[in-house]
Amino acid sequence: METDTRLIPQINIGTLGHVDHGKSTLVEAMTGKWPALHSEELKRGITIKLGYADAAVYKCAKGGEYLTKDKCLAHACECELVRTVSFVDAPGHETLMATVLAGASLMDAVLLVIAANEKCPQPQTAEHLMVLNIVGMKNIIIVQNKIDLVDSKRAMESYKEIREFVKGTVAADAPIIPVSAQQKINVDVLMATMEERFKTPQRDPSKSPKMYIVRSFDVNKPGTEIEKLKGGVLGGSLIEGTLKVGDEIEVRPGLQGKGKWTPLKSKITGLQKASKNLEEAGPGGLLGVMTGLDPGLTKADSLAGSVAGMPGKLPAVLDKINLEIHTFEKTDIVKSGDMLMINVGVGRTLGTVTSIKKGVTELTLKLPVVADKGERAALSKRLGDRWKLFGWGLLK
Repeated sequence: METDTRLIPQINIGTLGHVDHGKSTLVEAMTGKWPALHSEELKRGITIKLGYADAAVYKCAKGGEYLTKDKCLAHACECELVRTVSFVDAPGHETLMATVLAGASLMDAVLLVIAANEKCPQPQTAEHLMVLNIVGMKNIIIVQNKIDLVDSKRAMESYKEIREFVKGTVAADAPIIPVSAQQKINVDVLMATMEERFKTPQRDPSKSPKMYIVRSFDVNKPGTEIEKLKGGVLGGSLIEGTLKVGDEIEVRPGLQGKGKWTPLKSKITGLQKASKNLEEAGPGGLLGVMTGLDPGLTKADSLAGSVAGMPGKLPAVLDKINLEIHTFEKTDIVKSGDMLMINVGVGRTLGTVTSIKKGVTELTLKLPVVADKGERAALSKRLGDRWKLFGWGLLK
C-alpha cells in the first residue's frame, strides 16, 4: 500500500531562543514527543545536540482548529490530515552556538521562543536573532512563552520589549503569540498561525540531490556477528533533489589521508522519514539514510557537518576560502593572523586570516568545508572561554 504523501514531512520548523525559555517543552506540547533524547542532555537539562520531532497536523471538520491528533474531543468528530512537519529543536546554551548555526541551515521557518518572565533580550535570544539575520530567514513567528507565570502588566511589558528588540530585523513584522507550553495554553492558536504563515516550500526535485548531514550513527549493538552488521546511518535534511534506494552517493569531505581528503562512496540501502520506510525521498523534513558504509565511520556523529549527494556533483572541498566580511559592530575588525570559527551550512571549522585585499579576506582552514561561491558563512571570535558571533561572510 502506498504511503499517504501528507504523512511524509516536507518542511522543517526550527525552535530558537535563550536557554530554558521552553523550546523543547513547546515542541513536546505540539508533538507529544520530547526532542532531547540523549542521556547527557537529560542529565544536564539542556539540549546539546539538535533535537527532532515530527508531527502530523490535522484540521477539525467542525471547528476548524488545527490539532496533532486525528480526533477532536471538543467537537467529538474526526479530523482531516493536512500535512506533516518536522521540528528542529536547537540548543539555547551560549557554548552551543555552532550547533544552532548548523540547525538554522536546515530550517524553512522558525519559532523564536521568548519567555515573558525574563527581560528581553537575553544573551542567546539576541545571538539567535543574529543567526536568523545571517541566513536571511523571513518565516518567523515569535512565541511569548510562560505567560502562566506573569500577570497581565508584565505580559504587556514583555510584549513591548519584544517589539522593540526585533525592530529593524528580519523578525520586525513577525506575529507574537502568547503561549504557555507547560499548560498547553494557546498552542492551538500558535498552530493555526503556523498553518497560515508557514507554507510548504516549493522545491525543484529535478535538481541534483544535496543533503546536509547533522547526525551519523552506528546502529549495531555491541557483539553483533560480522555477517549481521548493518551499514552506517546518516541523518539530516535533503536541501534539494531526490534520493532513491539503490542510488550511489558520495559524502564530502570524506576521509583524510596523505595530505588530502577522499570522498566516501556507498549505496543507499534504505530511506526513512517520520519513522516510515521509503523507496524515494524528496527535499524537506528530516531524513535517515541507511548506507553500506563501515559503521565505524559513522558512529558518534563522526560525519556530522558533511554533505552527501551524487558522485562528482557536490560543491568543492575547500581548505582555503575567500570571504567578503560583514560585521555587526564597526568596532569588530578582522586582521591578518586572526583565528576565526566559521560555519558554512552544517560544516564548522577554524580558519586563520592569511591576507586581506580589496575587501576580500582569505582564510586557511584547519578542516575543509564543502561549499559553493555565494554561500554565507557565520563568523565567530574567541572571547575568553567562549566564541562570540560577530558577523558573516559571503564566499567569493
